[in-house]
Amino acid sequence: MSEETDLPASMGKVARRGLALHGFTRLDQFDGASETTLLAIHGVGPKAIRILREHLESRGSTLGP
Repeated sequence: MSEETDLPASMGKVARRGLALHGFTRLDQFDGASETTLLAIHGVGPKAIRILREHLESRGSTLGP
């Protein structure tokens, strides 16, 4: 990925690439984002959602349902 990103590397390359293709390159873009929508993105599974949720909660943000 050539764009500036702060997505956790622990999510894996496929998940981060899929999210970037859908415009998600920074953690602050996920506040309120739907888990259902994110799970529909290629490479994003329960592990990536868990990691995102943990990082967002540490910043005071959350994912939507």
